[in-house]
Amino acid sequence: MKAVQYREVGAAPEVVTVPDPEPGPGQVLLKVAAAGVCHSDIAVMSWPAESFPYRLPLTLGHEGAGTVAALGDGVTGIAEGDLVAVYGPQGCGRCAKCAEGKENYCLRAGELGINPPGLGAPGAMAEYLLVDDARFLLPIEGLDPVRTVPLTDAGLTPYHAIKRSLPLLTPGSTAVVIGTGGLGHVAIQLLRALTPARVVALDVNDAKLELARTVGAHHAVLSDERAVDRVRELTGGLGAQAVFDFVGAQPTVEMAGAMAGVEADVTIVGIAGGTLPVGFDRLQFDVAVRAPYWGSRGELREVLELARTGDIEVHVETYGIDDAPAAYERLHAGKINGRAVILPNG
Repeated sequence: MKAVQYREVGAAPEVVTVPDPEPGPGQVLLKVAAAGVCHSDIAVMSWPAESFPYRLPLTLGHEGAGTVAALGDGVTGIAEGDLVAVYGPQGCGRCAKCAEGKENYCLRAGELGINPPGLGAPGAMAEYLLVDDARFLLPIEGLDPVRTVPLTDAGLTPYHAIKRSLPLLTPGSTAVVIGTGGLGHVAIQLLRALTPARVVALDVNDAKLELARTVGAHHAVLSDERAVDRVRELTGGLGAQAVFDFVGAQPTVEMAGAMAGVEADVTIVGIAGGTLPVGFDRLQFDVAVRAPYWGSRGELREVLELARTGDIEVHVETYGIDDAPAAYERLHAGKINGRAVILPNG
């Protein structure tokens, strides 16, 4: 089968031919309909050799959806032909966090060497994907797998982040979204669907700001040296009740802290390496700073329900598997408007 692999530290991903996988006991084989392209992949491919944590070659793709092609011995509760999405942050299934469905915060994943598909384990950017347990598969009958697959990260991650701040987002409140790309444009829709808050979106160019307006932002502000003052103006000088940074670079993290009001939440979702000092007189009083990771299995079910009701929809650009390296180039150059999706069997 064809697969998109990161094969050498510092090199571009390649389309290669690898053996077809076969399911062992308890495993499920998916014929992949769609696989998402994510900035996290670019972050992984930028790590230096001395700190690279995974074995190479690595098949990319931590967002996957497809049809069940074959079942290993002992698999129940799922059938060949079922259309499913893959829950990515897979854990041990036995620790206290996994018992709550929070496999994104599994307490033993590192110890046991459990990695998500595409982030250590073979990913979904291939014609077939082997899934270790049927509990990681959620039914998506009635949904388009191409538009649904980004929800497994680009939907789940902002949903998990926003859910923690819902008590703050009451009528008259303001939520700021920094970065309106793959995750950010979904976050805007989630905020509009789940809260009465005024939504202010920030990004660096007019195309991304136009997407933000299209999906529901009340205000779209250029992310420049005047952005903090603009948000302060929109909030009567008080600052926002919640700021979600989907970039996570040092300038955006500092901007997020400067925009936050008293008792606000600052949530750093992006992984560009920025840090925000916390201490007396560093931020407004009682500001909480969080750095969440992905989301729970139960939250993914909730995200899929929001897609079924039409409350959220991902803007996608599609590519054949042979064009996957070009999709990564476009993403790295900031030319993807929304989310890029690879069609391995399309």
